[in-house]
Amino acid sequence: MKKILLTGAAGFIGSNTASALLRRGDTVVGVDNLNDYYDPARKRANLEEVRTTAPDPQKFIFHTEDIRDEDAMEGLFAEHEFDAIIHLAAMAGVRASIEDPKLYFDVNLGGTLTLLEAAQRHGQPRFVFASTSSVYGRTKVIPFIETDSADRPLAPYPASKRAAELLGYSYFHLFGQNFTALRFFTVYGRRGRPDMMAYLVLDNIFRGKEVPVYNHGQMHRDWTYVDDIVQGLLAAADRPLGYEVINLGRGKPTLLADFVRLIEEQAGKVSNLIDRPMPAADMEYTYANINRARELLGYAPTVTVEQGVREFWLWYQDAVMGVSQ
Repeated sequence: MKKILLTGAAGFIGSNTASALLRRGDTVVGVDNLNDYYDPARKRANLEEVRTTAPDPQKFIFHTEDIRDEDAMEGLFAEHEFDAIIHLAAMAGVRASIEDPKLYFDVNLGGTLTLLEAAQRHGQPRFVFASTSSVYGRTKVIPFIETDSADRPLAPYPASKRAAELLGYSYFHLFGQNFTALRFFTVYGRRGRPDMMAYLVLDNIFRGKEVPVYNHGQMHRDWTYVDDIVQGLLAAADRPLGYEVINLGRGKPTLLADFVRLIEEQAGKVSNLIDRPMPAADMEYTYANINRARELLGYAPTVTVEQGVREFWLWYQDAVMGVSQ
């Protein structure tokens, strides 16, 4: 049994990770500032679901704190002896980062620095960092592989994540800090964020929300169900790997238009999305080479896009529409 510091614990991937850790008997110290990037009520609902489904709810200790607060983070590290840090807290969203780049670097780089500094003072627990496939930019190396320089990010969000990866290397080089950066590829699934495509398509169908689709849906994404991502996160938290950067995707890209069609088939209704030109910050293609994840983490994604969309639809009906299955 381990004690894990989990940042971003109330969010989409964070709450699913918390549930998985608790199911295997770990103690989870969760941190989230419950900011208003999207409705904090959604995050509080995630936390409630984590607590009510946990085998032992007392093993979930939650703090409403900001990772940039040095005193608060120092207090947590002083109180608990962590085996690992799973650092998911971040300002997310490629396009939103263009509007407020300073905030994105303050949180995504500065917050990571605060945690790394606290880790140095308190036993250097293994550090797992959530990065993004967006760091690859418009690379010509397909499928995306970790040996790519990834030095041409298209927006402040991926630039901040790439900077944090490099910061992690500095702490590994200087202090021997185990630091694994996991580059996530288009994650979707239960407890998904309201600004993500799967959620938006259903909001368009059932709530009439205006939703753009770029380039007639002719963009490929390596859609990866959240349970597979969580599998990789837990494996990384268990393994001291020195410094590693590892892709976590499904390794099988799907056309956006086809993904939308699968959602429509589950909902039994057609969406009315608005076609828009592809923004300058977007990528036409994401496709993960997951050989390194298989080798180092025993990573083996199992959820097909068809299965994942079905699971997301079931969750959306229950959690958003209030229709029990």
